[in-house]
Amino acid sequence: MHNGAWQPTATVRPDNQVSRVRNVINEIRKDAEIRMEKCVDAFKNHISKVRTGRASPSLLDGIQIEYYGTLTPLRQLANIIAEDSRTLAITVFDRALAPAVEKAIMASDLGLNPSSAGTVIRVPLPPLTEERRRDLIKVVRAEAEQGRVSVRNVRRDANDKVKALLKDKTIGEDEDRRSQDEIQKLTDAWIKKLDSALAEKEAELMEI
Repeated sequence: MHNGAWQPTATVRPDNQVSRVRNVINEIRKDAEIRMEKCVDAFKNHISKVRTGRASPSLLDGIQIEYYGTLTPLRQLANIIAEDSRTLAITVFDRALAPAVEKAIMASDLGLNPSSAGTVIRVPLPPLTEERRRDLIKVVRAEAEQGRVSVRNVRRDANDKVKALLKDKTIGEDEDRRSQDEIQKLTDAWIKKLDSALAEKEAELMEI
């Protein structure tokens, strides 16, 4: 029986609003994932330039040569291959650049001594001392920690965006919790990938 008193009605969010909110949350999550992937890629790129006992063309990624007045990455001016596990072979496209390439490699902090034979420059890799290996492991571990901090910063930024939706009452506390859980899972997954790349690099550094 109706007694005339006002009865509160449950607020039902229209379907299109639910869909729009979910899209906003998905965009936040997708943006976070893209940025976390970039953090891990940047870490992998940094450590690829750290010399191991094994010859790898990526070791020379940081070398630049002045070409027609512009500093140009060596990779764009030459073909670089690992001739064997201890030697890199560089075939310069423009033979006149060979002396500049040798000079740039010697001037780098890689501790390498190239020798040229016509258009091919060979770069023997001296074996790493035990002390040098341990120093390099410290370097890559420090890089890894920076990478983890970057990934966590992305997590914090994404969570702040979700919190702003909660503050505006665009989402409820359940959606806030669920979204933060999703962002945490992403964070864990990308940090795991970073740790895996670090372990691989450490193993390379310890190879005799």
